[in-house]
Amino acid sequence: MEQESKERLPLFDEDARGRRRRGISGLIGVLIVAAAFGGVAGLIGGTVTGLVVAVVIALPLVYVMAVSIRRRVWLEGSTLIVRTWGLRHVDLVTATRLDLVVGDVRGSRTVSLLVNAGNRRKVAKVDLAVFAGTGGRELGILQLRKLANALMNNTEANGLVFGELLVAELKAEARGTGVAERPLYRLASVAPSGKYVQRFTMEAVSRFVATLD
Repeated sequence: MEQESKERLPLFDEDARGRRRRGISGLIGVLIVAAAFGGVAGLIGGTVTGLVVAVVIALPLVYVMAVSIRRRVWLEGSTLIVRTWGLRHVDLVTATRLDLVVGDVRGSRTVSLLVNAGNRRKVAKVDLAVFAGTGGRELGILQLRKLANALMNNTEANGLVFGELLVAELKAEARGTGVAERPLYRLASVAPSGKYVQRFTMEAVSRFVATLD
């Protein structure tokens, strides 16, 4: 039992080809944005100014893109292990704030759990599902169940509400409910369009969970 509790479960897409595609697409986007700003600055201040502006714009964007590509999240017992350039550990049981976040990028909506354990080094984001149109993909059954179990032991941030949401998602999948009728998809669909990030607080999630069967 102890060995099972310490099993490290990946909470990310392990598709290396997909990550490469996103990396190439992101790099092209960075080059386009940097070239656009550099071009405008070059017209005003000359070639050197344009190059400096392009580099200044490109560097932070490349850094953000690199962090995103390197980012991995695992669940070990009740602890989230997040890797970017280093490792940080965030305990779901002792987290002081939990929020559900919906990101909207180019027609795809990502439903994520944002976990805050008290300071900047103790923050983690877990992508629960990604939807496009009426389809998408979610974390596996085992991952969702383990996350739900850990969250239900959190009393500081009322993790029971978020655990119940994931249990409802598991029940919907077990019944064979279509993706568009499942709780995570329904939450993603009510987020306002045009917002890059929409945060749902515990109170909002609690009201939504109360409407579920």
